[in-house]
Amino acid sequence: MNRNNLWKFVFVIAVLLWSFYEMYPPVGKDLAVEFKEKAVRQDDAFKGILDRLQKLQTEKPERTFANLVDAVGTNDITHYFPFYEVKGELNPTRAVLNHLQKDAAGKIKRGLDLQGGTSFVVGMETDKIDTNKVATKEQALSQAVEVLRKRVDRFGVAEPVIQPQGSDRILIQLPGLSESDKESAREQIRKAAFLEFRMVHDDSDRLREEGMSVPGYEWLQTKETSQTGATKFEKVLVQKKPILTGSAIQSAGVGRSQFGEPEIEFTLNSEGAETFGRVTTENVGRRMAIVLDGQLQSAPSIRTPITGGRGQITGSYTDKAARELANALENPLQVPVKILSESSVDPTLGKDTVKSGFHAAVIGTLLVAGFMAVYYLFAGMVANVALICNIIILLGVMCAYGTTLTLPGIAGIVLTIGMAVDANVLIFERIREESAKGKSLRGAVAAGYDRAFGTIFDSHVTTLISSIILIFMGTGPIKGFGVTLTIGVAASLFTALVVTRLIFDFLLARNLLKSLPMLHFFGTPKIDFMKLAKPAFILSWTIILIGLGYGIFGRGHSMLGTDFAGGDDLTLRFAQKVDPAQLRKAITEGTKDVKEPSIQYQTEIGGNAEQLRITSPFGTAEEVQKVLEKDFPSAKFDRVRSEKVGPIIGQEIQQAAIIASLMSLFGILVYVAFRYEFSFAVGAVVAVLHDVLMTIGVYCLTGLFTSHGRELNATMVAAVLTIIGFSINDTIVIFDRIREDLKLGVRGSFKDLINQALNQTLSRTIITSGTVFLATMSLYLFGGGAINDFAFTFLVGIITGTYSSIYIASALVLWWHKGVRPKASNQVAMENTVSTARP
Repeated sequence: MNRNNLWKFVFVIAVLLWSFYEMYPPVGKDLAVEFKEKAVRQDDAFKGILDRLQKLQTEKPERTFANLVDAVGTNDITHYFPFYEVKGELNPTRAVLNHLQKDAAGKIKRGLDLQGGTSFVVGMETDKIDTNKVATKEQALSQAVEVLRKRVDRFGVAEPVIQPQGSDRILIQLPGLSESDKESAREQIRKAAFLEFRMVHDDSDRLREEGMSVPGYEWLQTKETSQTGATKFEKVLVQKKPILTGSAIQSAGVGRSQFGEPEIEFTLNSEGAETFGRVTTENVGRRMAIVLDGQLQSAPSIRTPITGGRGQITGSYTDKAARELANALENPLQVPVKILSESSVDPTLGKDTVKSGFHAAVIGTLLVAGFMAVYYLFAGMVANVALICNIIILLGVMCAYGTTLTLPGIAGIVLTIGMAVDANVLIFERIREESAKGKSLRGAVAAGYDRAFGTIFDSHVTTLISSIILIFMGTGPIKGFGVTLTIGVAASLFTALVVTRLIFDFLLARNLLKSLPMLHFFGTPKIDFMKLAKPAFILSWTIILIGLGYGIFGRGHSMLGTDFAGGDDLTLRFAQKVDPAQLRKAITEGTKDVKEPSIQYQTEIGGNAEQLRITSPFGTAEEVQKVLEKDFPSAKFDRVRSEKVGPIIGQEIQQAAIIASLMSLFGILVYVAFRYEFSFAVGAVVAVLHDVLMTIGVYCLTGLFTSHGRELNATMVAAVLTIIGFSINDTIVIFDRIREDLKLGVRGSFKDLINQALNQTLSRTIITSGTVFLATMSLYLFGGGAINDFAFTFLVGIITGTYSSIYIASALVLWWHKGVRPKASNQVAMENTVSTARP
C-alpha cells in the first residue's frame, strides 16, 4: 500500500472508531436498575425507597423517572451517590437523579414519537409586554423559558426540553408524561398567573344599575359559591391600571379558609409589601379587586391597613387548582402565552413505532445489500462494506451532535441506505464500460472512478440542496429527517469514493483481484425514446391536470390535513368497534363547536388491530373524547396519540412548504446551469416540477381507493422535497452522458445523440432507481404510521422521476435547441477532433 493510500486507510479506520465511540452504548439501561446498582452504603432508608419504587413501577412502568422522583420524595440521596458533583445545585437530589438518567440513557436519543410524551409550542402575546418589567422581547422570551422550566420540573419527567423557537415561541417537550399529568401540564403552561391588584370604582353598584361605564375602568364579573352550593355572580367596575402585580409575590402556597375551603396564601417582597401597605392605608373602606389572568377572583373591602405583606386569594378552588395556581404565582410570566400546537404520543405506541421502524430499516438494508451481492458479485460485496460503514458513520455523527432520532429520521436512514449504493452502481457500470473497451482491470477501475466522479458529485449536491432546506425550513420530526438525510448523503459520498476505492487499490496492488465479473441483465438497447416524447409529454400533463383538478375542486379544503388546515387529530384504541354514523351523531350533539368531524378507522402500527382517528376543530379533542367515553362506555376508548395545530401554525407550515419547494427548484436551476448550460437547467427544473405535480396528482387520485382519502400534510412536504432532490439524480446521469458524447463528437443528429445517451445509461437508471425503490418499499410495507403516506408518495416520485428524466428533461433539451447540437458543444467537439488529427 503506497503512502497516500496508507493515510487514507488510517483516516477511514479513525473515523469508524470515532463513530463507534460516539454511539456506544446505543441503547439505554433500565433507570431503576441503574439507581439500585450505583448506590453505595445502602441502608434501611434506601431500601424503603426501593420498595416504594417497585410498587410504583408495577402500577405505571412507563414513567420510571417520575416514579423514581416520587419514591425518593424529600429524602436526601446525595450521600448514596458521592461521585456526582452536585454542590451549588438548588435541588441536589434532583441533580443526582438527572446524572443517573444521563448515565443510563443510550447515545441514540429518541424523539417523542419513538418514546412517547407530549410536546407543546407556545407563543408569547408580545402585544402585552410591559416595558417597565422587561426591556426587550428577547428578555421576555428568556424569562418565559426559565419560568416554564420551573413549572414543568414538578412533573418529574426525564430530560424535559424547554427552549426558544424563533423570536416569540417556546418549544416544550415532556417525555413519558402520563395521561393524568397532561391536562395539568397544559394548564401550567397556559396559565400566565398574571396577578393584578386593582381598585374598584366607588360608585360601582350605582353605575351597574344605570348601565354606565367610566373611562379608565372596565366591567369584570366574579363568581362566588356559598357553603350551600348556591352560585352568585357580581359585576364590578374595576380600574384598568393595577396598583400592584404578581411580580411582587415572593412566595405562595395553599391554605384553608375558616370554612375549610382551599385558598391561596401569598407573601409579598419588601417593595411590594410597602406599596400594598401604603395603598391599603390610603383606601380604607374601599374595595380592592384581585384579578388573575384577566378574571376577577374576588373584590374584598379594605377594613384595615394591610402592612404585613401577606394576603389570601379566595374563590371556588379545588385542591388541585389551588396548588397549580400557587405554583404559577411563585413563577409568574411577565408576558402571557398561549398554546399554538400540541402533540401527544402514548409510550406504548412509541415502542410499536420503534419496532416497526427497526424492521423496515433491517429489511430495507437486506434487500439492497442482497441485490448488490447478487448482481455485482464481489464488487457488490465491496459496496456492502461501504454501506455498513455508511450506517456506522451516520449513527456516529448523529450521536456526536446530539441529533434526536424520530420516525421520519428512520425513514431518512432507510432512504440513505437505498441512495448510498447509487454511487457504487455508477462506478461499477463505468468500470464495466471501460473493461469492454479493452482496458486492464487496474485501468478500468481507475477510469471508472474518474469518469463517475462528476456525476456522483453533482447528484449528491442536488440532493443536499433539498435536505439542507428541510433542516432550515422544516419543523420538529421533519427537521430530523432533513438532518439524517444530509448526514447520510455526505457519508455515502465519502464511503463510495474513498472506502471502496481503498479496497480495490489494496487488492489490485497485491494481485489478489484478477477480474471483476458482474451480471448483466440490461444490455445497451437501441430504443428511439424521443419518438414517443411528445405523446408522453401530453399524457403526463393530462394526468397531472386530472389529479390536481380532483384534489382542488373535488376534495377542496378537506384535502388539507391538520398540519396545513389546523385542528385536532385524535387517535384512540378501543375494545369494541362503534359505527362511524353513531360516533358522528354523538360528537355533533354532545359538543358545542364540532359540527363536521372526520371519522375513520385505520390499522394500528405493528399489527392488525384497528384504531379510531377523529379530526375536529382546534382545541376540541378533549371534549370529543369525553363525549365518546360517556356515550360508549363499553368501547373503552383509550388515547394513543393527539395532534393539535392552531390556525397560525397551519398557515406557517403551508407558507414554509411553498417557500422550501421554490428554494429547492431555484437552487437546482442555478447549480445545473453552472455545471452544464442553461437549456439543461431548464429541462432539469421542469422535469422536477413535473415530478412534484405528478406525484401530488397521483396521491390525490389514489385517495379514491382508500377508506378515508389522502391528506396533504407536513410529512407529504418532506416527501416532495426529497423527490426534488432525488429525481434530479437520474437526469444528472443522463445529462452528464449527453455532455460527454457531445465533447467526444459522436456522429449523428442531436436527437440520435440523446437517444444513444439514454440507451447507454438505461441500465444504471433502472438499477439506481430500483435500489431506492426496494428500500422505500420496505418503509411502505413495514414502517407504519405517518411513514406509510411518506413512503407511498416517494414510491410514486421514484417512478415519475425515472420517467421524467427520459421523456421530460431530455425532450425539453432537444426541443430547446430545435434538434440542433448546442453550439458550444459543437465547438468543443471540433476542437477535440482537430487536436486528435494533429501529429
